[in-house]
Amino acid sequence: MNYFDRFAIPHPSPAIYAAMVAIGLTVIAVIGGLTYFKKWGYLWREWLTTVDHKRIGIMYLISALLMLFRGGVDALMMRAQTAVPENALLDAQHYNEVFTTHGVVMIIFMAMPFIFALMNFVVPLQIGARDVAFPRLNALSFWTFFMGAMLFNISFVVGGSPDAGWTSYFPLAGNDFSQSVGTNYYMIAIQIAGIGTLISGINFIVTILKMRAPGMTLMKMPMFTWTAFITNVIVVFAFPVLTVTLLLGTMDRLFGANIFTTTNGGMDMLWANLFWVWGHPEVYILILPAFGIYSEIFSTFSRRNLYGYKSMVASIVIISFFSFLVWTHHFFTMGQGPLTNSIFSITTMAIAIPTGIKIFNWLLTMWKGKIKFTVPMLYAIGFIPIFTIGGVTGVMLGMASADYQYHNTMFLVAHFHYTIIPGVVFAMLAGLTYWWPKMFGFMLNERIGKWAFWFIAISFNVTFFPMFFTGLDGQARRMYTYSEATGFGPLNLLSFVGALGLAIGFALIVYNVYYSTRYASRNISSDPWDARSLEWATHSPVPTYNFAITPQVNSVETFWDYKKKDHPLFKGKIEKIHMPNNSGVPFIIGCIFFVWGFSLVFSMWIPAIITTIAIFACLAHRSFEKDDGHYISIEEIEDTEKELRGASK
Repeated sequence: MNYFDRFAIPHPSPAIYAAMVAIGLTVIAVIGGLTYFKKWGYLWREWLTTVDHKRIGIMYLISALLMLFRGGVDALMMRAQTAVPENALLDAQHYNEVFTTHGVVMIIFMAMPFIFALMNFVVPLQIGARDVAFPRLNALSFWTFFMGAMLFNISFVVGGSPDAGWTSYFPLAGNDFSQSVGTNYYMIAIQIAGIGTLISGINFIVTILKMRAPGMTLMKMPMFTWTAFITNVIVVFAFPVLTVTLLLGTMDRLFGANIFTTTNGGMDMLWANLFWVWGHPEVYILILPAFGIYSEIFSTFSRRNLYGYKSMVASIVIISFFSFLVWTHHFFTMGQGPLTNSIFSITTMAIAIPTGIKIFNWLLTMWKGKIKFTVPMLYAIGFIPIFTIGGVTGVMLGMASADYQYHNTMFLVAHFHYTIIPGVVFAMLAGLTYWWPKMFGFMLNERIGKWAFWFIAISFNVTFFPMFFTGLDGQARRMYTYSEATGFGPLNLLSFVGALGLAIGFALIVYNVYYSTRYASRNISSDPWDARSLEWATHSPVPTYNFAITPQVNSVETFWDYKKKDHPLFKGKIEKIHMPNNSGVPFIIGCIFFVWGFSLVFSMWIPAIITTIAIFACLAHRSFEKDDGHYISIEEIEDTEKELRGASK
């Protein structure tokens, strides 16, 4: 096959050509900048080869913010296309590609890395650990995720984007209906990224179970660590299902296995079941860490300990259990019968009970508290009423008979966004602002942050609340256009205005980062929020070894007790600290995975075989490598502590 025929875009447009030019210019600018400022060595030593959980967390964060921009552009294009009847901004094919990539990018490549960014940075600090249990495996987790994300994102300029929806249902995702390589990108890129997520899940479970500071029992862990622990338990149970499902889908597309086809013994509904066996727990993989973030923020800025700690832990465990028992509510209308629908309708509504417990606990935490309305607290307070609307409409969708009216309409789109945006995006922005001084040693500007919050909170409701009405009136989702006679035009135009407001809000966040980086004071304390958990007991920014002396934990809020009740926290003397060495192997394996995935997408079997051998060669290299790490001397620790203590006063 001719080179250009193999890699050509099947449905080119001026926008795609402009994107190609923009990508090329960006790559040239990055390479030129690194060369001009002589930063290649720094980039390799400090970032590409790092195994430090804090730097890996920051790289996850940068990736998530880039994908937030990418997915946000898709969202704006969709709202612009449906803003007026019979719009011709996008044709049907491009609209299919846009809503497919929007869903995948936002769920898999934005929300997931945002969560793992905060877990990577915060969890080892909250439990008083030096690092995660397997630092090099942690680096491999990031690089496989990152290369999977990059592989997926080149699809719209090399070979064409997937167009079968973010759920990629068969037979639409089969070769008969999706003939370009776009769905191959979907299957293989998510598979590569999913490997990284599964590795992270195992790593964090071991870290939390085995590396807690002396005295920190499970029931003395901070709530964010609890939610991270349960989240990663869900990851370990759910992601193997996704791995197998994507493998079977890849076999269908590349080898004609007829597993999900409607002929030759295939079963297309098998894909729907397997996808949502992973997909609904995935919702709680996103939501539970957000609940942990809100718990930390409500407690800190209400100046009260978290109300109902044990009930909060119990509700998290119950939610994780029920998350695996509700998957069929995603296809009530697909013919599984009234008995099955009734069972899954009951489990769907039952999962609202432990979620409601958490909301009442947060409200009671604020009750009689001395509330301080910081930017993180505004996001946390704003979350409660908006998420409640999402929860109530979720119960409506959970009624199987009523779902025949709501299913596949804009009502469902509104419900989903009323849970995910306040439940994940608000939480990520709150957590980012809250832990920013710990990450970078300065605070984001509060005034700009509050402007951004109000733009986002108000514009979100302007964008998505009208969809409840258009959905109830019959507007189907995934429709790229509609006639003026439907009457959907005014409310869709209002949604587009709200989307523009959201764009302004996120632009303000970008400006806040720029402004604060230039002008914010670096002379802040290690505990600028007067917080309660252990990560605030070390310096800002955090030294490589996290804590010069391992903390001794006596209660759920040991750091608060240390500050307010003079309970001892650091006992003993400074000793040399053992730390892992950096390694370039995880980055190299990630690059090989990228080439491997690209080869499979285009059925280039010789490069695929070579890269498969190379991956196993790298694993074998690690098996035989002798790397005992290194020690940080007492003198170096004392010098670092002296320098950071002076900077944080």
